[in-house]
Amino acid sequence: MEARSGLPVPRPLEDDIDVGVCIIGAGISGLSTAYELTRRGHTVAVIDDGPLISGETERTTAHLSNAFDDRYFVLERLHGERCAELAATSHSAAIDYIEEAVHRERIDCDFERLDGFLFAGPEHDKGYLDQELEAAHRAGLQSVTLFDRAPIPSFDTGPALRFPHQGQFHPIKYLNGLLKAMAARGARLFCHTHVCEIHDGTPCVVRTETGRTIRADAVVVATNAPVNDRVTIHTKQAPYRTYVIGARVPRGIVPCALYWDTCDPYHYVRLQRGTTGDLLIVGGEDHKTGHDDHPEHRWQALIDWTRAHFPEAGEIAYRWSGQVLEPVDYLAFIGRNPRDKHIYIATGDSGQGMTHGTIAGMLLSDLIMGSDNPWKELYDPSRRTLRAAGEFTRENMDVAGHYREWATPGTAKTADDIMPGSGAVLRHGLRKVAVYRGEDGSVHECSAVCPHMGCIVHWNDGEKTWDCPCHGSRFDRFGSVLNGPAITDLEPVERHAHV
Repeated sequence: MEARSGLPVPRPLEDDIDVGVCIIGAGISGLSTAYELTRRGHTVAVIDDGPLISGETERTTAHLSNAFDDRYFVLERLHGERCAELAATSHSAAIDYIEEAVHRERIDCDFERLDGFLFAGPEHDKGYLDQELEAAHRAGLQSVTLFDRAPIPSFDTGPALRFPHQGQFHPIKYLNGLLKAMAARGARLFCHTHVCEIHDGTPCVVRTETGRTIRADAVVVATNAPVNDRVTIHTKQAPYRTYVIGARVPRGIVPCALYWDTCDPYHYVRLQRGTTGDLLIVGGEDHKTGHDDHPEHRWQALIDWTRAHFPEAGEIAYRWSGQVLEPVDYLAFIGRNPRDKHIYIATGDSGQGMTHGTIAGMLLSDLIMGSDNPWKELYDPSRRTLRAAGEFTRENMDVAGHYREWATPGTAKTADDIMPGSGAVLRHGLRKVAVYRGEDGSVHECSAVCPHMGCIVHWNDGEKTWDCPCHGSRFDRFGSVLNGPAITDLEPVERHAHV
């Protein structure tokens, strides 16, 4: 069945099915992979536990860039010049792939090519940019040049690297175009279908919460944080929240380009053009998930930074946040899941989810079909990067420290101490309980223990969620899972209401 727009109307899975490839997760990684596989004649089923094209993909700021967030000279130090070159090639190819798909499928998604500018924050000087310029050239990006400043009239950025031929687009419109194309080629699309078990084998078996079974030759887990892996991958990457605002600016006042600084935390900026005015999209202020219980100041810091550097900015029309996964060695994990034969993953977007997700579509399609791909080893989830051992140790020591919260008091003594519309962790004897007080005074309780690996969740007052500070699982105020790696809700506690 199709809507009047021609887009397919997905339904929950209601029967057992057999398919060539089952893709779990309908964001950029999953849909790019499904689209490419259907182009190559594969039978594909895509399932998601919510609406299609939801989750983190709809929270992106949609930068399409081969300017590497963690710097090419850092990649060289960790992986060598050849790997840095492959990283540059793969991200450039991802932008080209999106452009080709837009033209091939005639997708109206505001795609355009434009320049990107990297400028130094107060912590760095021109020498930092010179170092990156030389590394970018060694990686094959010969067209990168050093300018006196980025072309922002109101903001003298100082020296800036210009990365030409970058891109931006409307990701939801783009993915809707891919959905329409893959449905026309026979892809089967299922929404509101929650997976509870994934088993490797011949065939692989995927079981859903309603008891339905999908049998497939291969499975792709494209759920941002893999929900099939309990330990291995999650020790090699860390979850971060990133914050975004959308400020209205007069049309044409800010040159349309991508802008990034090297601050810590850094900022990233682009312009969404409109018919009567433009929207300045400004992001940054990242922190580890579960490490800031009151993140409202993060949005305020973005507003203050924007007004200081873009004084023409008017109404703050939008604000949101997203979750990014930072690998300890700065490269995504795309490929066969460690110790599995027919299960593949795509994770570790490192803030460049649109290009990493598109790389996943190209690379995973090749791997599933047995074709060679020059990026296979670069993004191999089983890789070990000895030069990143320090970062690996630091991140996992941070995780280990949070298990001490089993022995600490709660963040409130009783439910009466919790303000309406807020939450806190209470200690009930040996147990820790996540307690949310509704605006009407009702009290809702569930276990504060994350079902993934047993960390104690933290209340996020800015987004009204329970966030795990260890591996980034997130739950709504009532304990329903929102983000993996947890695959189940917080365990219920006897619920009662006090009004």
